Formats: sequence, C-alpha cells, structure tokens
Amino acid sequence: MRGLVAIAGCALLASGAQAETRERTDAPPLEPYKIILVGDSTMAPHSGWGGAFCAHHVKSSVACLNTGRGGRSTRSYRQEGSWDIALAEAKVPGYRGTWVLIQFAHNDQSSKSERWTDETTEFPANLRRFVEEVRAAGATPVLVTPLTRREFRDGKLRNTLASWSDQIRGVAKAMDVPLVDLNALSAAQAQEMGAETATKLAQVPPTPEELAAAKAGTTLTARPAPPPPPPITGDGARGQVTRKFDYTHLGNVGAEVTAKLVTQALARAVPGLRSQLVR
Repeated sequence: MRGLVAIAGCALLASGAQAETRERTDAPPLEPYKIILVGDSTMAPHSGWGGAFCAHHVKSSVACLNTGRGGRSTRSYRQEGSWDIALAEAKVPGYRGTWVLIQFAHNDQSSKSERWTDETTEFPANLRRFVEEVRAAGATPVLVTPLTRREFRDGKLRNTLASWSDQIRGVAKAMDVPLVDLNALSAAQAQEMGAETATKLAQVPPTPEELAAAKAGTTLTARPAPPPPPPITGDGARGQVTRKFDYTHLGNVGAEVTAKLVTQALARAVPGLRSQLVR
C-alpha cells in the first residue's frame, strides 16, 4: 500500500513539473473579411437568398451581414436610412477586406410612389452613386443583377427584369465593378427546371390550380399575400413573417439553390474572396 502511495505521489509531482514546463505559444492573428449584402426581399432574411449565403457559404473568418429589406428600391433604401446603416458598416476598420454586394430592380420596377425609379436614367444613376460611396468608404462594391421571376408562358420563362439587368451590367462595365449576373444564372436555371419544378423554390407549395397551370407550362398570376396574423402577446418573441406562394420569393430550398449560384459567381468575379467562400 505504501508503495502505491509513493508511486502516485511521484506521478503527481511529475505531472506538476510537466505542467510548469509545458510550452505556450500565441495564436496567429486572425485575418477577418467582411461581406455586406444590400438589396430587397429577394436577398433579405426569410424571403431571399442572403440568409442561406451567410449561414452556409462563407467561412467563420467572414463577418457576413445581410441588410436586405423587403419592398426596397434604390430610391427608398437610401431615403429610409438603410443605406446609411450599410455604409457605416463598410467603414468599420479591422478587416482585411470588405465587399458590399448590391442587388436591386424588383421594386424600382414598382408603381408605388415611394419605390419606383426611371429605368434608364434614375436607376443607373442611383447604382453609380452606391458604387462611388462604397469605394470612398474603403470597401469594394459588387453589383448583382436581380433574381428572375419564375413566370412562364407556353413553357418559356418570361424574364421581366432583363432590361433592368442590362442597366446594371452597363454600370458594372463602365465603372469596372465586379458583377454577379444572378438574373442570367437564375433565368437559365429556372428555364432548365421548367415551370412545375421551379414552383419548389417558392416559400410555400402552390395550390392545386397553380400547380396544374405550371404543369401545363403557363403560370397563373400570383395571389396577393394573406392578411397578417393577429399580434402575438406575452413575454416571448413577437416578430412575425408572412409566407406565401409566388414566383419571386424563396423558401428554404430556393434560398439554398440561389445562394449556391451567387457563391460560384462571386468566386469567379472576385478572386480575392475565393479562399473565404464555401461551395
């Protein structure tokens, strides 16, 4: 018994000595990156691709901030103050590089008085101003053409945002801005899927009538959003999100599919980000 105690004591002394002499080194400095997403509901949380992109397609060394907001245009996003918030984030120091992805057009095309912009004059001018201000903040702008609407007629996709996408391409070329051509990529993908399969990208499943129309190759007019649910009371979280079937917004499957398109195109357009992107 005394022998066992002696052996145990020696072991404790040895481990104590080992702990005292164990080498310590400093962790290498982190080289953080930052990506800021600026846009409308097709990018925003719950209805767009931005959440899936930040959650699944960047490394942990990337601070990924989604400031996409539903119903915003290049005009209203600035006027309400959202652009000031995004630009302030672009100015935050300490990152090896900061990139600002800018995607608009859906609501610039709107007839609502606070949203619409002129396609050939005001819209590209607003984009140019965004680009100039991002560069002045010390960050790198990346222009993104809008996600296509998945509307079909006689089996052919109706790309109602094609001409607006041309305006974005023109600004990108004239100002030497990296471009993620999501409109072209998502339109080609939707056409390959066909109207029926493309319904799986929506927030909720279609009605039997909507599905039958898609199977026949011509989609129906999108239904209006359902009325909001009654307010939540109590001590828990009270925020609510209204989901509906349409040919614009994305559910979980659609968000992931689209985020992959963005990631692959971004890696091609911005070589400096390739090591930080996860396919």
